[in-house]
Amino acid sequence: MSKDPKGREEPGFMRHAFVCGHERPDGAARPSCLPKDSMRMMRELKQSVRDLGLKGVRVQKSGCLDYCEFGPTCVIYPEGTWYSLEADGAFDAVLKHLETGEVQVKFTLDLSD
Repeated sequence: MSKDPKGREEPGFMRHAFVCGHERPDGAARPSCLPKDSMRMMRELKQSVRDLGLKGVRVQKSGCLDYCEFGPTCVIYPEGTWYSLEADGAFDAVLKHLETGEVQVKFTLDLSD
């Protein structure tokens, strides 16, 4: 087996955040996250993780997460917690979740309707 260039001894991440980068064509029946600035948010989240020196955390673009009506959206694993990044404070809540593992309920997607 090859040696990991980053020195990891086992695969995977402690937490993994996926930010929707989907873009539907103009005139589509449903919205999409990319026009709502999701990739800027993803880059800022990724840089914040680096700035905090969080190890075992990965932030990356995803394809459609299928909740663009709440978008931009983000899901964090292994918890499987979904966030809408559009509300004030949501970015900091997602960063806090990545740092501590604590789900920030105020900013999770409410799919009860």
